[in-house]
Amino acid sequence: MFKGIIPPLLTPFAEDGSVDFASLDRLVDHLIDAGVHGLFVLGSSGQVAYLTDDDRDAVMRHVVAKAAGRVPVLAGTADLTAPRVAEQCRRAEAAGADAVVVTAPLYALNDAAETADHFRLAAAATALPVFAYDIPVRVHSKLGLQMVVTLAQEGVLHGIKDSSGDDVLFRMLVTEREQLGADFSILSGHEVMCDGMYLLGADGAVPGLANVDPHGYVRLHEAALAGDWNLARQEQDRLTELFKIVFVPQGRSGDAGGIGAFKQALAALGVIDSARMPRPLGELTANDEAAIREILHKVGLLE
Repeated sequence: MFKGIIPPLLTPFAEDGSVDFASLDRLVDHLIDAGVHGLFVLGSSGQVAYLTDDDRDAVMRHVVAKAAGRVPVLAGTADLTAPRVAEQCRRAEAAGADAVVVTAPLYALNDAAETADHFRLAAAATALPVFAYDIPVRVHSKLGLQMVVTLAQEGVLHGIKDSSGDDVLFRMLVTEREQLGADFSILSGHEVMCDGMYLLGADGAVPGLANVDPHGYVRLHEAALAGDWNLARQEQDRLTELFKIVFVPQGRSGDAGGIGAFKQALAALGVIDSARMPRPLGELTANDEAAIREILHKVGLLE
């Protein structure tokens, strides 16, 4: 159920700063019509940290309704501590999510044992499958291999989205298949190493760039399943060229540059109305927009 290309859905905003639900609808259809295998809502690409709890609930319910069972919907639950994450899990389940995605604590200074219990408390709060989200750049701690294996064996974790950039531990995780269980999903958060991650044994990918070019990532996935690694590499090379849009904005914060480039590309493609960012993040410049359009043209997405 949780395999293949599962884009981390962007959250479009209107000019007044509210969520642009009409654009969100078009984005959901843009992805599902391209053949993606799921949607990850309220992740880093969805700028979840800038949404109120009411916004989170509204976005989650809206996407679940729009997806209408066509693909599974995974809900991000990032928050400061285990009790708050548990509450986010309950809210996601009430909104109709098919699984929850849980990071390590964002603010609490927990050790490894406490972080493991953090995941256990989240799992106890919901009947939904729980995915670990390993993203040290956001939470400042790396999930250990043995912790993941132990939590999988306990039935706490049903999969992992690995955005750690640690390819050695990713490979070691794949080698633990027998201990993890056949239904445990190993998903890569890489944008430009998906072909390599599939070759290592990944079950799928959760690349933010798939918002912009879902067809390309679906083609890569299908090539990998067929064992056509030359075709998979060719598609990855084209997507890597497209990924250069994130380097267009210069001197911007980590939250503003990459996601801003994705949004600007989607606006140029007519999928969303505006590349508006949540406050206090600023917008990209006209020069940025022109450079992004040039890259879109180069990779064949824009005439």
